[in-house]
Amino acid sequence: MDMKLLDILACPVCKGPLVYKKENNELICKADRLAYPIRDDIPVMLEEEARQLDAEEEV
Repeated sequence: MDMKLLDILACPVCKGPLVYKKENNELICKADRLAYPIRDDIPVMLEEEARQLDAEEEV
């Protein structure tokens, strides 16, 4: 994941910052508890494609 790209990306739902989780290859929005997938090095920033984080998952 290109860190310059991460600096300009924001959650499409709340416009908040995202955290890159390398082990899952996802971008995490802590505020909305959503995980956006990264496919072929391209972040999929669609709410419909995001998965809801479980309560026990570290945010």
